[in-house]
Amino acid sequence: MALTEHAPLVDTQWLAASLGKSGLHVFDISFFLPTERRDPRAGFETAHIPGAVFFDIEAAADQETDLPHMVPTAGRFARMVSALGVSNGDRVVFYDQRGMFSAARGWWLMRLFGHDDVAVLDGGLPKWVAEGRPVETGAAPAPKPGHFVPSLRAGMLRGLGDMRANLETREALVLDARPAGRFDGTVPEPRPGLPGGHIPGSASLPAGTLLAQDQTFLPPDALRARFAEAGADGSRPVVTSCGTGVTAAILALGMRLAGLPEPALYDGSWTEWASHPDTPKEV
Repeated sequence: MALTEHAPLVDTQWLAASLGKSGLHVFDISFFLPTERRDPRAGFETAHIPGAVFFDIEAAADQETDLPHMVPTAGRFARMVSALGVSNGDRVVFYDQRGMFSAARGWWLMRLFGHDDVAVLDGGLPKWVAEGRPVETGAAPAPKPGHFVPSLRAGMLRGLGDMRANLETREALVLDARPAGRFDGTVPEPRPGLPGGHIPGSASLPAGTLLAQDQTFLPPDALRARFAEAGADGSRPVVTSCGTGVTAAILALGMRLAGLPEPALYDGSWTEWASHPDTPKEV
């Protein structure tokens, strides 16, 4: 898995051999649902990969909206990642404390703003720890600032207006990464007061079905089969969605690993769609 060739996924063996190399930045971008009542920064300080820095998914977000962790302006993103030490020529690896949940959001964000030399650690911190690899505790020291110049790839992003228009055209297939019960509306949403269900015409493909038991991605042929079962065979554009645009990025990364055309991502996802009284919902 040669990250120099922009491989989107690296394994624990590669990362262990690469730690400490100049220009490599490792970030813990852990995020937990409101119902989990877990503090990702506290988890980072309890145990993190040596040399890693915490990447706050809420800080790297638009601060002018009530919706959670929406894509920020290019300027805000550039300031944050520069403060974290990243420059355009650097290599970036994201992982999370659950294994594979929010790390793909970091991969997608960096690529949205034009940075291709970015990857996700397959299996995340749980696999690293299970293999007996070393961890550090406490807060990370402040990195030496970098200089990141963004280049927004607007085609990777979809908003509410785009999704309303797609209801009429059905040009793109919408893949929903939430668990099946939330898609069906039979299980409550983790955000209080938000109705259940899904965008009409969308297909359910829970992000967890792309992963093995150890939270690593399935092989490419198995991934292609999962996507094909959901209607994504490469013949039609795809937009991924979820609750708040986090696990939707797992589907985007999965499509990349499967060799399928890269999808766009609906950033507001179900939280935005369901909060509007005039948007149609299906259960």
